[in-house]
Amino acid sequence: MPGKRLKERGNTLQHISPLLDRVNVHLLRELQRDPRLGMSALARRVKMSAPAVTERVKRLEEAGVIAGYRVDVDPGALGLPVMAYVRIRPAPGQLGKIADLAQRIPEVVECHRITGEDCFLLKVHVSNVDRLETVLDRFLAFGQTTTSIVQSSPVPPRPLPLPAD
Repeated sequence: MPGKRLKERGNTLQHISPLLDRVNVHLLRELQRDPRLGMSALARRVKMSAPAVTERVKRLEEAGVIAGYRVDVDPGALGLPVMAYVRIRPAPGQLGKIADLAQRIPEVVECHRITGEDCFLLKVHVSNVDRLETVLDRFLAFGQTTTSIVQSSPVPPRPLPLPAD
């Protein structure tokens, strides 16, 4: 029983976050399954009134537990079939410039500051390898890049695992 395992480890849902009671975890699970779900339909699924569910969702949003809603668009449908991960090792004094440049390049869809010899990990979507080279060249003035082109994604993006309710 998942709830029992949490208790055995000394954790409770409230220990993780005061907002993560069983009802809110159930709400989050339903919203992860279908983020377009309206409040009335969500209320029916969790067997509560729509105003109560609306208030709970609002509190989760205000607390940052629900960080936002988004639409996942197939990059290939936008003419951006090439995805790559780029690690960047900044030259001395260039750390801030890399983050600023990454923000200005629309093909960079994620930029993470990481540990290790490389300080940044970027996720890039481009139309072709020539365009990837152009994007990479912009970073070479600030450091060394190491690039891996994605061949396939056997585990597609999925929702975060929620605590057992």
